[in-house]
Amino acid sequence: MRIALAGIGAACALGSLPASAPAAAPPQAALRVNQVGYATSAAKRAYLIANVEESGAPFTVRRAGEEAILYTHTVGASLGSWSASFPEVYALDFTGLQAPGRYSLSVAGAVPTSSPTFAIAAAGALYEQPLANALSFYENERDGPAFIRSSLRSAPAHLNDGSAMTYATPKVSGAGTFQGDLKALGRSIDVSGGWWDAGDYLKFVQTTSYTVDLLLAGVRDFPAQMGSASAHSDFTAEARFGLEWLLRMWDDPTQTLYYQVGIGAGNRATAGDHDIWRLPQADDGYGGQDPLFRYIRHRPAFRAGPPGAPVSPNLAGRLAAAFALCDQVFRTSQPSLAARCLRAGEHIFDLADTHPHGRLLTVVPFGFYPEHEWRDDLELGAAELALALSAPGQLPGAVPHTEASFYLAQGAHWAKAYITREKGHSEPLNLYDVSGLAHFELVRALRAGQNPPGLEISEAQLIASLRLALSAAVRQARSDPFGFGFPWNTADTASHGDGLAVMAGEYERLTGELSFHDAGAGWLANVLGANAWGASLIVGDGSSFPHCPQHQVANLAGSLDGSGAVLAGAVVEGPSDETSAGEVEGMRACPPDGADPYAAFDNRAVFEDAVQSYTTVEPAIDLTASSPLAFAWQIEAPASRR
Repeated sequence: MRIALAGIGAACALGSLPASAPAAAPPQAALRVNQVGYATSAAKRAYLIANVEESGAPFTVRRAGEEAILYTHTVGASLGSWSASFPEVYALDFTGLQAPGRYSLSVAGAVPTSSPTFAIAAAGALYEQPLANALSFYENERDGPAFIRSSLRSAPAHLNDGSAMTYATPKVSGAGTFQGDLKALGRSIDVSGGWWDAGDYLKFVQTTSYTVDLLLAGVRDFPAQMGSASAHSDFTAEARFGLEWLLRMWDDPTQTLYYQVGIGAGNRATAGDHDIWRLPQADDGYGGQDPLFRYIRHRPAFRAGPPGAPVSPNLAGRLAAAFALCDQVFRTSQPSLAARCLRAGEHIFDLADTHPHGRLLTVVPFGFYPEHEWRDDLELGAAELALALSAPGQLPGAVPHTEASFYLAQGAHWAKAYITREKGHSEPLNLYDVSGLAHFELVRALRAGQNPPGLEISEAQLIASLRLALSAAVRQARSDPFGFGFPWNTADTASHGDGLAVMAGEYERLTGELSFHDAGAGWLANVLGANAWGASLIVGDGSSFPHCPQHQVANLAGSLDGSGAVLAGAVVEGPSDETSAGEVEGMRACPPDGADPYAAFDNRAVFEDAVQSYTTVEPAIDLTASSPLAFAWQIEAPASRR
């Protein structure tokens, strides 16, 4: 089935009129809701988007499938214009309705229209399935022999990664192709396992370390939602799966970092991952002996530098954080793993290049993930190491630093450097800016250390920086009729919305204030369907979600219409400033009919659900990482707001 848009046809055809009289668009309207639903006592807002005046029209809420009206009110004044095609957007508030159940909302205005069904329930029940979906996404992204069989996965993949040759970083063109051949370093290592980065089969320390940071923080802080006390969404084993791959990529005895497995674009003599469209289990024997596909069959592992060399500070910081979180989570249950992690975390933090020149090391080519800020990564690494050293339990031997105060000083230094440099222009929590987590963790570390005097930054300054970022999102929301805290015509919109929801929860935890609670819930609702396009930006969460993600397994082994096998839990890029196209041989056409039902709702921001549009519907492990945390924070909201 194709996504149905309430109140309008899939296309907006114009009648045949004389050239001297421009055709008037037919009356159109649609309702947008949080398709996962609303917590019982929380604020509840839907949106009506229309090209006609709807102020004063009655709206009603009924239980799904029933005629009895449980709530009624009238549409208020327009919140502003979305686009020339839809100059009116209205808020429909129904916070007073709190009885659990499934509902639909209807407006009897100039264009009668109804919403998709949605739930009202306790937050724990509401987000139970989305949390389970997020876990299943990572399970489906597993590479190597420890794959998990599912409706999308039938075989292990990339077993040759168990003995991958290492290579020096090649020089690449702006398009990502490398010149000549790769330079082998003569050493094979085991880089099996880990998650694929996105819709392709590359594996990056850059994105995996960020993902492990967020998942382990969730396991530690939300045991009932993401940890061992959860019956449906225990991320402990999955976070460890990603962590173990990071421990393979960091050779602690020789102090050597390997940062990437596979190449995206090849050259005339060698194919790259992005040149072919296939299921992952085909790669180990792809092309037989054809040298064109030698780096598909035997994927290169790229070395960051010689043993003991300084490590790019962004990678050093987020890896240190992952290893320190490993110690915090597993110190009691798996002490040998925890000890190995803590040593590795301290070692790599000490090797951070704190005066980097030129581009940071992210992936090759840099244009895949062009990160420019790194002080926030070191702040996060220091904060997690301080928390690890503050935790009860015996520390392992042979760690360079045993006092949390050392890392508190480091964290304060890098936090101040970050705040001074950014001057209030920090992004919401996402792959490129982790300050939204780092500030929260450093405040906790300072409190655990009883706020020692003499540090370069205070708890109050860190909280003020969080508040500044959230306040900027509130200001941005005032310029958007849907109240989103990040520009829709910017990359990774879904991830930024989830990150803002996480930061709102953190601020509540640190201050006890509810200043950003409703805004945080609203930003998450925007991601889950309360947006101009009426699409949940998380596959499987809600009734209208992307059916055609740019993801090879989902495209080749899954459904093309949203039913049956889908890549549930995958957060896609979301609306952006452009869509993209590029067909690869073997790609299944999706949508099969080529229709674009979302185009009518585009403005400067565009959204297309098409397998070729990686700019809007490619999912990724880093894009998804903040979503389970966002759900967990909603469940942990103050009882008066659930």
